Amino acid sequence: MEIDIKHIAKLARLSIPEEKVEKFQKEMEGIIEMVENLPDLNTEGALVDPSDTMQLRKDEVQPSFPRDEMLKNAPNTAAGCIVIPRVVD
Repeated sequence: MEIDIKHIAKLARLSIPEEKVEKFQKEMEGIIEMVENLPDLNTEGALVDPSDTMQLRKDEVQPSFPRDEMLKNAPNTAAGCIVIPRVVD
């Protein structure tokens, strides 16, 4: 199986030096080959029992941390919210 490491690196926004492309390509092919050779998992009785349904807890409103107390510790607030520096353009 031929793997295009340059394309994968571009999608992952990684820069790979030209002299290492072949090395990474062989390593990735080895990983894919190893995964393809994994034995099938016998799932009979090993996973979820369909006759045993899960019981979910009732969703109830509970008191939480008071907003005013939380905002006292924030360095910058506006309109009842914590203001953080912009990280995305």
